[in-house]
Amino acid sequence: MALTLFITGNDTGVGKTYAACALIHALRAQGLKVGAMKPVASGCEMTADGLRNDDALALIAATGRALDYGTVNPYAFEPPIAPHLAARAAGVSIETAALDAAYRRLAADCEVLVVEGAGGWRVPLSDGVSVADWVESHRWPVLLVVGLRLGCLNHAALSAESIARRVPLVSWIANRLPPEQPEWAANVETLQGLIDAPMLACLPADLAAVPALDPNAIKALLAALETQARAAV
Repeated sequence: MALTLFITGNDTGVGKTYAACALIHALRAQGLKVGAMKPVASGCEMTADGLRNDDALALIAATGRALDYGTVNPYAFEPPIAPHLAARAAGVSIETAALDAAYRRLAADCEVLVVEGAGGWRVPLSDGVSVADWVESHRWPVLLVVGLRLGCLNHAALSAESIARRVPLVSWIANRLPPEQPEWAANVETLQGLIDAPMLACLPADLAAVPALDPNAIKALLAALETQARAAV
């Protein structure tokens, strides 16, 4: 079974996909077979092949593999609203059993599986079940993406604390969102004191290109994932 890393953000629109794609490219550069999953996505567009989400498509492209879209993104919704509300509007329920089945198919065919959440850590999936609940049920380690913008210090600290109470927070990424925050470097320094996990990278604000990540930092992350996988057995 693949090593699994769950990607969440301190808020919506903070660059989770941008960071996840950079991470996937870096893992592939280590010679690993990488899979990707976007379990739930809203704001999808109708195509000839059905509803498609840009984030899920970007993740698939980053793996360099012909992954089945419906397995990567089992729940796709058109309205750009919270997933549980989009599901309700579509007359369906997001079932964790269906997410688990898709996860198992992907995890059986890769060495590392990067799973990107929807919105932030506590986003509801259905009545009484959140993204955090699903991740905790698997004890997956988490990487937090922090978008550097006004309010990020409080949101990041609260997210990191909530994650660490339930599952291992193994790393985090700072993302310099455009327009670039004037004091972004000072904010990164502050965040390093607030988040009890190593920073993997500080990504540039140019979202048009996938940034390269430090190979040594990736090796350290892989070692942390292996340690957590052994502890979870």
